[in-house]
Amino acid sequence: MGETAEARLKRMAMRSWRRGTKEMDLVLGPFADAHLAGLSEAELETYDTLLEENDQDLMAWILGQSAPPPLLSGLLARITAFAETRLSRGK
Repeated sequence: MGETAEARLKRMAMRSWRRGTKEMDLVLGPFADAHLAGLSEAELETYDTLLEENDQDLMAWILGQSAPPPLLSGLLARITAFAETRLSRGK
């Protein structure tokens, strides 16, 4: 039996807010709240793949300290831009 679309989004949002490091919670959680429901099926698949990565690698990719895998680079660029905008607004 498969996961419903609603259950999938809830699972992904929960995993975005409960990463293991507070820094990644604060990057992925707000992005998930703002954008998950509007992502295409392909983007959701990529986001699910991204959620499997460890926080140290994600943070290094977001901070530009290392290059992300090509599959994740576009989505990580969106997440990074979203986080930078939030920080510049002080929210």
